[in-house]
Amino acid sequence: MAEDKKTLEDLKEVTADAIVANASAPEAEAPAEIENTIVEYVQKIDAQGRAYATGKRKDAIARVWIKPGKGTLTVNGREEAVYFARPTLRMVISQAFEVAGRVGQYDVVCTVSGGGLSGQAGAVRHGISKALTHFEPELRPVIKAAGFLTRDARVVERKKYGRAKARRSFQFSKR
Repeated sequence: MAEDKKTLEDLKEVTADAIVANASAPEAEAPAEIENTIVEYVQKIDAQGRAYATGKRKDAIARVWIKPGKGTLTVNGREEAVYFARPTLRMVISQAFEVAGRVGQYDVVCTVSGGGLSGQAGAVRHGISKALTHFEPELRPVIKAAGFLTRDARVVERKKYGRAKARRSFQFSKR
């Protein structure tokens, strides 16, 4: 093998030559434009002055509308304290407002379907977080850093044939 030693300067020249060669092609202009653009989030509000978002968790899906108000939360036509009786579930829902520093400033109306109460509470939190970012785009970095904009993809594993559940075997019988 020939000893061909390359330095960083040689590598810069090679990449510069490749960029110049590709710059003459019209397709090379599109990636350069993408790199230079900064994504700017805009406010998304409907005709009634509400922001809408869909939240998901496990099998639950929540459709959430928020608008400026006194801080009331209505779930499927019932109050939050009635629908989510456990304090931990109510705490999960209010986390998005606490992180954003907007407790008691928005009225929330949501419809939830599917899953159990825990999944529904997580779906409502996800929906509220997304709706807050639609209403106030400057809150996005704070809410995203808390991890509330990420959909929790963990779902129940399906049952397999020849098994009692997803992984559990049937009880072994000696006789």
